[in-house]
Formats: sequence, structure tokens, C-alpha cells
Amino acid sequence: MSELHVLRGDDEVLLGEATTELVHRLVGSGDRALMVTEFDGEDYLLSALVDAAQTPPFLTDRRVVVGRGVQRFGADVVAPLVAYLADPLDTTDLVLTASGERVAKALLDAVKKAGGIVTSTSAGRNRQERSGWIDERVATSDVRLDAGAKSAIADWLGEDVGRLPALLETLEGMGRSRLSAAEIEPFLGEAGAVPPWDLTDAIDRGDTAVALDMLGRLLGAGGRHPLVIMAILQSHYERMLRLDGSGSHDQRSAASLLKVAPFQAQKALNQSRKLGRDGLVRAFELLAGADLDLRGQKDWAPELVMEVLVARLSRLTPKTTNARR
Repeated sequence: MSELHVLRGDDEVLLGEATTELVHRLVGSGDRALMVTEFDGEDYLLSALVDAAQTPPFLTDRRVVVGRGVQRFGADVVAPLVAYLADPLDTTDLVLTASGERVAKALLDAVKKAGGIVTSTSAGRNRQERSGWIDERVATSDVRLDAGAKSAIADWLGEDVGRLPALLETLEGMGRSRLSAAEIEPFLGEAGAVPPWDLTDAIDRGDTAVALDMLGRLLGAGGRHPLVIMAILQSHYERMLRLDGSGSHDQRSAASLLKVAPFQAQKALNQSRKLGRDGLVRAFELLAGADLDLRGQKDWAPELVMEVLVARLSRLTPKTTNARR
């Protein structure tokens, strides 16, 4: 019986690694050159992939057809593949990969109806999920790390979890029974990118040191332009301002007003209450001044403008909340 797989993920390295491992398993002891047909890039046609899937194997018992980047095929062009999945060739194993979250619903429905397996290669969207994913990967490697080392790696990776396989491969050569944070530090290099909410959460806590660290990682490894980060901060405080005096007193009413997820609404509501009207007014004064400075009013480097802004915003939070997660 043929196998049908869809691999989804937002990290190209992890997605590629998972695809390689799956294809290796499907090929087994067979001849990869004869068994595997791959489609990749922006130029291949979906019809070519379907034709390959419908072609019987030659000099082998099975074929493995790999179609990468199927997220680029919209609902208007997936009909041939959907039709094939209604009656797939039993000698073809089909592997489809998709970057990001957007995959035609008709295609996913057809895959599930055909008994296919949809697998996420994502390491998770928050630190807790990523830490669990790191623990799993470390457990299946030849590297042994103490708790401090695992925590250091989670901090260092941030969102760039695709760098973990190469790091583990490097650490495997050290031949130690258990490595500490101090022992792995020389191998870490530049810290990875972080999601924007790591910055805004640190500001809301009043944790200036962490907020500046998160800013540096967004500007550096994250490649975010200062004006993009400015827009993130403006949106963050605009939510609080909309709640101030709105009459929204709970998560549900706040979420309804802001049109965001309940947990986002609760965070905005909590911080709006902490800052109060005066704190919000001061925040917008700081944002407006920094925006003008970024556009040339002050002869400062854009990075310096953002550092000063983030430090000042974080100091608006009452000191009693100055505790790191």
C-alpha cells in the first residue's frame, strides 16, 4: 500500500531535514536514483508532479515522488492533484512539503480523506514548546546536556531552531558524558532571532535589561528594520489606549473590542491598568519623539534611538512588576 505524507513547517532547515529523513525511510535499501523523483522551485507545474505520481515504477517495485513548496498552489490549481488522491497509484509514495501555514484546504481535505499523514515540523511558537522540542532532539542525539546547558541553548536559539542540528553535531565531537552551559558557550556564536512579543513582554514587565537584549536580537539575527519595530510598539500601545476608558473590564469584552485572541486582549488589559492614563500618555509621547528621531530629527543612529526608546518605555512599568518570567 502506498504512503501519502504532507510535511508542514515555518523553518526551512527543519522542514528539509524532516523531508530527507522521510524519503530515506521510504527508499530503504532501494536505489534512490531509480526510485525518487523530486519537484522543487517556483517553476515546476503541478501537472508534472501528478504525471510522475501516476507513472508506474521502472526497474523497481516502488516510486517516491516528492513535491516541495506546495503552499504556492492555490485552490484554483490543485484540482488535478485532488483528483489523483481520490485514486492514487499503489506503487507511488507521495511526499508533499509546505512552508508556512497556507495550504489549499481542498488539498488538505483530499490528503486526509485518502488516509494521508499531515506532520508539523515546527518546534513550537513559544519558549515552553521550543524547550520541549529541544529536549526531544537532545534525547535522540549522542550529546548529553545538563539543565543549564539546555536552557542556554533555548535562550540562544530563540526562533532560529533550525540551527540546533548543526550545533548538536558539533557538540557530539566533544566526547563528554554531560556538558554544562559554560562548556557549550564557546560554540554558540550570535544569538538567534526572537518573536516580537518577547520584546513587548519584557517591556511590560519593566525588565529593561532583557528588553534591550530582545531588541538587539530583533535588529540583528531577526533582521527587523527599526521602523518595523517602531510599528510593532505603536500597535502594542494602541491596543492599551483603545481599552483605556472603553468600559472593557474582562478578557471577553477586551477581545471583542480589539479583535484579537483572548490571551492577547488580557495582556493588553492588564498592562493598560498598570500604566494608567498618565503612563499611556507618556508612552505615546516617547513613541512620537522616537519616530521623529528615526526620520532625521536627531542625529542618532537608528539603533540608538530604539535602545533609548525601549529603555524608557520599560521604565514606565511600576517597579513591583519588574520580575523576569
